[in-house]
Amino acid sequence: QVQLVESGGGLVQAGGSLRLSCAASGRTFSNYVMGWFRQTPGKEREFVAAISVSGGSTDYVDSVKGRFTISRDNAKNTAYLQMNSLKPEDSAVYYCAASSRPTSSGYNRAGAYNYWGQGTQVTVSS
Repeated sequence: QVQLVESGGGLVQAGGSLRLSCAASGRTFSNYVMGWFRQTPGKEREFVAAISVSGGSTDYVDSVKGRFTISRDNAKNTAYLQMNSLKPEDSAVYYCAASSRPTSSGYNRAGAYNYWGQGTQVTVSS
């Protein structure tokens, strides 16, 4: 069992930056692929970014490429999402997720993850 707690959300003006953190406890953090997803009311949870267990491989949804950076610090059991050049359409609840499931279908699907945080709200004003 892994417990995930997100922090760092808030209200920011368009063009600003936020850094989300995801603190993990429980099992060995370095064994899990980590991902970030976001969700707005009435819409499905959307993949944002994922990072491999070593941190050597990352993946992003096209809409955030060049603006967001996912990273992890296995010594601190924490994953991060640095968000720059924020846009109003980035407003959502952001969720951290962990996966211990091997998959050939990639980690850009919510179904690939077996642990989720409670979410943190990000609001970008225009």
